[in-house]
Amino acid sequence: MTSEWCGWRDAAEAALYGPDGFYTRPGGPGPAGHFRTSVHASPLYAGAVAGLLCRVDAALGHPDELALVDVGAGRGELLTGVLDALTDRTGAAGAAAPLSARLRPYAVERAACPDGLDPRIGWLAELPAPGSLTGLLFANEWLDNVPVEVVETDPDGVPRRVLVGADGTERLGDPVGGADAQWLARWWPGLVPESGRAAPAPGLRAEVGRPRDAAWARAVRTLRAGLAVTADYAHRRDGRPLFGTLTGFRAGREVPPVPDGGCDITAHVALDACAGPAAGLLTQREALRALGVTGRRPPLPLAATDPAAYVRALATAGEAAELTDPAGLGGFGWLVEPVGAACAGILDDLGAGRVRREHGGG
Repeated sequence: MTSEWCGWRDAAEAALYGPDGFYTRPGGPGPAGHFRTSVHASPLYAGAVAGLLCRVDAALGHPDELALVDVGAGRGELLTGVLDALTDRTGAAGAAAPLSARLRPYAVERAACPDGLDPRIGWLAELPAPGSLTGLLFANEWLDNVPVEVVETDPDGVPRRVLVGADGTERLGDPVGGADAQWLARWWPGLVPESGRAAPAPGLRAEVGRPRDAAWARAVRTLRAGLAVTADYAHRRDGRPLFGTLTGFRAGREVPPVPDGGCDITAHVALDACAGPAAGLLTQREALRALGVTGRRPPLPLAATDPAAYVRALATAGEAAELTDPAGLGGFGWLVEPVGAACAGILDDLGAGRVRREHGGG
């Protein structure tokens, strides 16, 4: 903590990424020891990303060098899985060399590089320079850990910045103004007082997503051509939660958010606010099904002719069902943003609806 009382953005930044932060602390199990993402749920997820990478490669005409950038890479699990999945794929027609030979994988993560990582993976503390790479940028559950301010309406309905102490105790600070108030007025309806309307009810909360908008825009600018995708807990303008979503996770359980470095601090993402003008939004269920992850059960006669194969196929179907469950991981949002014209058709292939921005929402 930078002081006894500060906003949640500064508090979470220190708690997650400081010298002894939740994500940067040396040793320990890493994030996977505290919560389970789609990457950890099944290798089918990495296989789907590998399939998306192949579509990007084809759309770009099989360039001599194709980047795969994993933003918020954890311990490199997704990139490791994608590289494994690519070993099972044959070279694409029209390519001068197999994709595995042309691929340049990069992990972007503020924690130190883990021991034993595949030497093909470049480990970076920051995003590569803008416009320096061609390929696929993928960020799985990254934006929810980009720290943001939290606001709450006071007894008069005035949104005020929430201040937090080192033990998680909160109190209200100054009224929200400037760019944060403008963001709330556009992207979080009902929280900022409007002329001619009743004041908002007291106790309403929101997370101000401006830092995430900026972080995503910077990530997209890494590419000179290709596709940028982020997958995360999400909500849209017409369905923002009344009381925000700030929470903590530790050892597989949801816990109160305390900015002491002992737990993850996360909040759902307003993905429609992050979206650029060419972007599309869809659910993880829709995206993974378009990439071949369906959860379809194997035919029952296989149990009689090849019981072992049936059991394996049944286990795979169970993993696919978890990844695409609309009440769980399948309900995550995918924001898909092409950079350049070559990959624009991939949005249609995935069934991604363009984000409607004329009224500030999706």
